[in-house]
Formats: sequence, C-alpha cells, structure tokens
Amino acid sequence: MSKGVELRKALGTAPRVVVKAGSSSLTTPEGQIDVARVNQLVDVVAAVVGSGRQVVLVSSGAIASGLGPLGLVKRPRDLATAQAAASVGQSLLVGAYASRFADHDRTVGQVLLTADDIGRRAHYRNAQRTLSRLLELGVVPIVNENDTVATEEIRFSDNDRLAALVAHLIRADALVLLSDVDSLYDGPPAIAGSSPVKEVKKPTDLAAFTIGGAGSSVGRGGMRTKVQAAQIATDAGMPVVLTSIENAAAALAGESVGTLFYPSGRRRPSRLLWLQHGSDVQGQVALDEGAVRALTQRNASLLPAGIVSVTGSFDVGDPVELVAQDGRVIGRGIVSFAADELPALMGRSTKDIAAEYGSDYEREVVHRDDLVIIGS
Repeated sequence: MSKGVELRKALGTAPRVVVKAGSSSLTTPEGQIDVARVNQLVDVVAAVVGSGRQVVLVSSGAIASGLGPLGLVKRPRDLATAQAAASVGQSLLVGAYASRFADHDRTVGQVLLTADDIGRRAHYRNAQRTLSRLLELGVVPIVNENDTVATEEIRFSDNDRLAALVAHLIRADALVLLSDVDSLYDGPPAIAGSSPVKEVKKPTDLAAFTIGGAGSSVGRGGMRTKVQAAQIATDAGMPVVLTSIENAAAALAGESVGTLFYPSGRRRPSRLLWLQHGSDVQGQVALDEGAVRALTQRNASLLPAGIVSVTGSFDVGDPVELVAQDGRVIGRGIVSFAADELPALMGRSTKDIAAEYGSDYEREVVHRDDLVIIGS
C-alpha cells in the first residue's frame, strides 16, 4: 500500500476532523445563502458525525450572506459596512446550519473567534476547552471569524488559516479544505493544459506550481491561502485534503479525490503549536552566531550570554521572536525575563549574573521546552 493510499485510508476513519467551507461554496454571487449547497454539506457532516467521529465545521460566508439582505451588490471595502453585513449574515448562516442539522437530530454551537483569541495564550486555552467540551457533548461546532468586531489588526486574513489553527487547537487528526475547485492545479485551472495535482509530498513540491492568490468575488481567500493553511496543518503532523464541496463525502471517506498534502512535521504539545502559528509576539531578541548555532544545532536553551539586542515591550511569559543579527528569524520562545531586565544581562554568563543579582537570576532567557525553531 502506497503512503498516499495509507494516509487517505486513515483520513477516512480519522476520529476528529476539521472541515472548512469557503464563501464561494456556500453563497450565491448575488449575496444569498446557497441553501442547496449548505444542505449538501450538512448532510455529509451529519453522516460522518453519525458514524461516531467528531467534526468541527469552519464556515466562511457571514459577510457574503449579508450582502443580499442589505441590498449590497458586492463585498464592501470599508470595515464598518463589512461588519454590518457580517452581523446580518452570520445569524442567517448559522440559522441555515441549525435548521438542516436539526433534520439529523444534531445540535450546533456557534463559536466566533478573532486572531486575538488564538494569539493570547489564556484565550487560546479557553477556546480549546470550549471546543473540546462541545465535541464531548455531541455538538457540531460551527466556527467563523468574528467579523462583526474584528479590526484589521486582529483579523486572521482568511478562514483557511483559521481552519488550520483550529485544527491545531483541538488536536485534530485531519483537515479537509473545501473550495470551488476540485483540487490544486499546477497552473491556473481556467487555462488549457493545467492539470490537477494529486499529491504534495513535501513543501518543496509546491515550487513547481503556479498558485494563484485571488479569491472569489464574495470571499477573501484564494488558492494561495489554502496552500498556506495546508502547510500549517501538515507541519503539525496531520494530513490535509483540498477539494470541492461536491467531493466532501468522498474526501471524508478516504477516497482518492482532490489534492492530498502529506504530513511534513510531527505532533507537538499544543503550547508549541500555539507558539509557532498562533501567538502574537511582543518583541524581538537578537542573537549572536554562537547562540544561533546552539539553538538550531545543539537543541540548547537561550542564555543571556548569546543576546546582542532587545526590541519591543514584553513581560515574563510573553512570546518573542528570536532573530539572527542579519534579521533572519530563527524561532519563537516564551521569555523568563522582561524586556527592561535583559539589557543589563545580555552578553554575560549566568554565573556572573547570579553573583551580582542573586541565584534567582541564574536561569535561561528561553528554556528549550518553551522554544520552537523556525529558521536556521
């Protein structure tokens, strides 16, 4: 059995799956809910849940669903109108889901998130507990970005990334991204000669493909954001299938549809997944070359001696970005010193620091267990 067949078979029985559906798959170009599409998706998800598996549905479409009722002919560019459309559309969208899931004797729960909820550790843990409890209770969580309050500073930028982060959040076994095209193509799908890509075995495979960035007229994402979401999820050790909503049942059954992205990383503690992909860094700590080598090659912790500069305002326990002197991002870590403490300590040995300030200061700036390496 090939690796791809093995992965698809595992996806077909995965106990916990995140399914993401885009605006263009759920709404009409006129800004109305596509009831037939929503019903089709719900029927598929309800069948999967009925088989004893858990599904979290990440659904776009709030703003798009509000366009028609508000008499808008296209997605608004100004934030206030977009938020008004989301306010109207979100209730209609969840109502459509709730009504159809009720036909299957299933209860849904609405979960609206902003990037702030993922970026802050306490909020992250709270969202994690809420989603896990909903699943334990047999509820189907319907997750969307909280477009009614999200500002440009706290947006996810697209629901594809949100889906990947939610998959991290709940420790999902697989992610299925549903689009208005049936797979990733090696060129623009509308151009003759472009062929579907069946498998992406490693991130470098993507270099050979032309991946477009434009989404539909009612959505924010495009194929590029879906590929980026797939990379986030596969980096955490889970397989991803990208396909159309018409192929949702087949994808969740483990059939050979769409594009399969192989896991490229391994399962890690949720704290480290949050640190790498969800955290909102509060500053930067620049390292000398010796510290860069120690972190990237020797699996070491970061000590004060390897620090050359500090920027930003952060406190003990905050996430920071670790960079080389040439600006390369090396990783992210949770610091055990505040920003205003480090200038007096950097470049010095922990022994010297302890002699001057006391034994409490004889500790790592970032412990290895609170560190993720991103570059080298």
